[in-house]
Amino acid sequence: MGGHEVESDRPHDKRNKAALIMGHSVRGTQSLVHTLARCWRRPSLTGLEVLWRWVFGAPALWLVYVQVRRILLLHTDGTLDLTRLGLDRKLMADPMGSLAADPMGVSAKIGDAAGVVLPDIFHTALWVVPVLLVVWVVVSSVGRTVVLRRMDAGLHARVGTLMGLQTVRMVALVGSFALWFVCLHWVANVAVVQPIAAGEEPNLVLYSALMIVLTLGLFTAWAVVSWVLSVTPLLSMLRDIGMAEGLRAAFRLGALKSKLVEVNLVLGIVKIALIVLAIVFSATPLPFESVTTPDFLRVWWVGVAVVYLVESDFFHVARLMAYLELWRAYQE
Repeated sequence: MGGHEVESDRPHDKRNKAALIMGHSVRGTQSLVHTLARCWRRPSLTGLEVLWRWVFGAPALWLVYVQVRRILLLHTDGTLDLTRLGLDRKLMADPMGSLAADPMGVSAKIGDAAGVVLPDIFHTALWVVPVLLVVWVVVSSVGRTVVLRRMDAGLHARVGTLMGLQTVRMVALVGSFALWFVCLHWVANVAVVQPIAAGEEPNLVLYSALMIVLTLGLFTAWAVVSWVLSVTPLLSMLRDIGMAEGLRAAFRLGALKSKLVEVNLVLGIVKIALIVLAIVFSATPLPFESVTTPDFLRVWWVGVAVVYLVESDFFHVARLMAYLELWRAYQE
């Protein structure tokens, strides 16, 4: 089967190189469908990506669950009865209906309940978050090395270099989330706080619109600029170079940079589409909530989340393969 894959890819590589020789530019997304087909024919790549992510994800979710449960038990006298935090039973029984009927009242109740547990959550996060970040850097570097070497056995293993690059990527990602929260605070101030201070009704439509636009804008901006952090590990393994050399090489790719940005942007849009689809499928049982049970809804939502995560991992692998194919076409 492996020989068949190599044979089927050669005509495509020859077409790309021939186009370059003739002076024609190969578009970044020109071979993306072919790349997706290659990934689909090699499910082991996606399987390895899913495996290493859940090697980290399963223990991380368990740790977060244990800590959150401990905090809730502490503030509900060991009962896990959230009404002891100020959330009434009507809200707990029908959160969507309560939110639709009285969004400001429900938001105030949730805010008051969160204020009770947040100090303990922040205190716990001071050690949980750094531990999870360090473990993520190690596991993701090893896992990404395994996936890339399975994709192309000629790549050099640079686990230490990938750890450094993953650390840089995590710092940049945390910074982007911090910027997102600052933007959401500004939106809440403009659409909710200022109108209430002026004795007017809060503009929830404006709040939702600004929140969606800013979120999509920041997501797209991240997709445009993060290609450097995605391609540098690949360059380090291709050329057997360190982190500093890899970063410098990423900025010296010439015409190839625009192709990588194009691929990253398109797959970023695909990621947004997957999120929208996940939200839609999560909401599909709600019109039938009178005949659905809470247990069914939980199973449905977990199933939608798992499908989304597997699809997201598939496109992560496709991005790496697209980068590798473009680099081969331009450099070999």
